[in-house]
Amino acid sequence: MLNELKSSITLLQSYLTWIVEIYSGGIVTFLLCLFFALFVLLEFYFPREELFIKQLQQSYRTNIELFAFNSIVMSLLAIPSLWILAEQYADKGLLSHISNSAWKAILSFLAMDLALYLLHKASHSFDYLWVFHKVHHNDPCLNVSTAFRAHVIEIIIINLMKAMLIVILGIQGGVMLVNEAIITFFTMLHHTNITFWGERFLGRVIITPYLHRVHHSTQRDEHDRNYGSVLSIWDCLFGTLAELKPAQIGIKGSSPQNLVNLIKYGFTMKHRSSAQTVNLDVMIAEAAYYKAEKRGFHPGNELKDWLEAKREIIRSVYDEKQAEDKLIETCDG
Repeated sequence: MLNELKSSITLLQSYLTWIVEIYSGGIVTFLLCLFFALFVLLEFYFPREELFIKQLQQSYRTNIELFAFNSIVMSLLAIPSLWILAEQYADKGLLSHISNSAWKAILSFLAMDLALYLLHKASHSFDYLWVFHKVHHNDPCLNVSTAFRAHVIEIIIINLMKAMLIVILGIQGGVMLVNEAIITFFTMLHHTNITFWGERFLGRVIITPYLHRVHHSTQRDEHDRNYGSVLSIWDCLFGTLAELKPAQIGIKGSSPQNLVNLIKYGFTMKHRSSAQTVNLDVMIAEAAYYKAEKRGFHPGNELKDWLEAKREIIRSVYDEKQAEDKLIETCDG
């Protein structure tokens, strides 16, 4: 009888926990939707940059379609809920050795934000991750809806990383929910096309719109900066923080701006352009001229000067792998 009573109580507790989960999740979703609407209004009345209406409409439509598609696919794939995972491993991870719940929550948030920073940086460093991440960057009209512009494969990778972190650290369900809400809020904020008083001061601690705008620059030496999701301290710590105004937003070259072709685009390997758009022949000619000038324009070394200049310029413009490919391509030619 006692065992049956305990079983009933346990069942009741599980049911109540489920109700709280649904209720809390509903509140968080409502609040995030509210903030999304607020950011849309702020963009409309107080825009940082004036945007073309047709371009903005295309951006909103595509980003919302991508968000809906990703949500449906994630449901169909039946990926285990992060909440359920958190409840199963709450007392088994590294954080289980810490008794203070406040410190547990703070450390779990810092760990999650750092992990997102590192994954984001990796997405810019490795082609097999960039191929999906470039879908987020190809929006030429940066706005709050860009926060939800992501390829479904990238969403899966991010969630797998979060799941691993939950298991390793033993992050509790409630803490995980709060972390997700904070990260989503700030992701919407720093994509919003607004500016506000104190933005640069806040940028010393958190990623603000003016900092993240740099990250969406068409120039690689600019968009390989400011990787933080919430805190900018990681960029300060690892030397990736940049404060400047990008000349253009998006990625270089033509790319699709609709749902179906964007999904296909995520499976298309395309090397990014180098840090700057340059005319290699002009740069090589100038470098070769400088070398000739240093030796007093004595004849006989023109070809050697040209080849040395070409090798130096290619290595300075492209990253190591691309430079090697370019040099091999040149030799074959």
